[in-house]
Amino acid sequence: MIDLRLLREDPDRVRASQRARGEDVALVDALLSADERRRSSGVRFDELRAEQKSLGKLIPKATGDEKPALLEKAGRLAADVKAADAERDAADAETRELLLQLGNLVHPDVPVGGEEDFVTLETHGTIRDFAAEGFEPKDHLELGQTLGAIDVERGAKVSGSRFYFLTGVGALLELALVNAAIARATAAGFTPMLTPALVRPQSMAGTGFLGQAAQDVYHLEKDDLYLVGTSEVPLAAYHMDEIIDADRLPLRYAGFSPCFRREAGSHGKDTRGIFRVHQFDKVEMFSYVVPEESQEEHRRLLEWEKEWLTALELPFRVIDVASGDLGASASRKFDCEAWIPTQGKYRELTSTSDCAEFQSRRLHIRMRDGKQVRPLATLNGTLCAVPRTIVALLENHQQADGSVRVPEVLRPYLGGREVLEPVAK
Repeated sequence: MIDLRLLREDPDRVRASQRARGEDVALVDALLSADERRRSSGVRFDELRAEQKSLGKLIPKATGDEKPALLEKAGRLAADVKAADAERDAADAETRELLLQLGNLVHPDVPVGGEEDFVTLETHGTIRDFAAEGFEPKDHLELGQTLGAIDVERGAKVSGSRFYFLTGVGALLELALVNAAIARATAAGFTPMLTPALVRPQSMAGTGFLGQAAQDVYHLEKDDLYLVGTSEVPLAAYHMDEIIDADRLPLRYAGFSPCFRREAGSHGKDTRGIFRVHQFDKVEMFSYVVPEESQEEHRRLLEWEKEWLTALELPFRVIDVASGDLGASASRKFDCEAWIPTQGKYRELTSTSDCAEFQSRRLHIRMRDGKQVRPLATLNGTLCAVPRTIVALLENHQQADGSVRVPEVLRPYLGGREVLEPVAK
């Protein structure tokens, strides 16, 4: 959530942020009104309570006819205090409910617009000319089936659409990617983490995934637990309700977890293969930093993502995501999109978001800086979303005979294998 003081002092900035996101600007005025009621009812409660305490001291000293009158007044005052307390609690609850609906403040440098209004910041690598090489590229599913690496038919038989098996060399390729990614993150100073896949509602809501993203979340109603769509959620909630000494920052974690997404708004999109699925594994970077250093940390996370994709020898571009496509928690987001030959376009492989103080306020995570205690900043960044990375690797490194060249960075994790060979049927 954002700082209420900022809302009071500069409501036009918050209105502009809502407008840039394409969200309800009227929410700002509703929140200002609720906050005013919360503060005024709080003042009234404090005044009545102080009067009640003063009266309570007078009653034992009262004599004669004074005492019944004071007792009668005390009774009326007690009812007023109770009513003021209820009014204060109601206004406080309404303020918090509205505040939780408000997205993070959009960074001023973010391009304004919808999904297609991003700005391309840089492009890396060379797109292969398969025609010049004399063959038509196969898509990742055909390659994966030829290699004995991907089985979507049995995935659908066992679990339904958008599920899959990684088999043989496909399973080994996932393990190689995960181990290589974790090794790189560890070398960069991240603490490796294996995180829970089920979290409580306060963890999911605290990271901002129960607002506009709720339709993509799996909820186990009987247990009131949520399946995470990213290890960002447990990594953000890891320090929930804690105060961290500033000299311990930055704290950096690299979480590996299964991820679950309904993909509720993607009917008919990317139905072939394993590009858009309901369950996948991912290595996620997560940082806790001093707020003044969040933008610098955001660039660091992006650099680690770029280094990883470069090591995988993938052509990719970096985009500055537009305001309407940020998601509730992000103030700014950079995506790295790899070239997918058979689609003839770049597709998102990694994403890194600066959430500033938005998540830490919701999760009550603060830093102690001398005598001052204040919210810190959180950031997240995908290092390796496994299925999409496999898609990009297979398609970009395929050879005319249906084999796939293994990038050097992965060879130590595949027993020195340089090429993935088709299997006999």
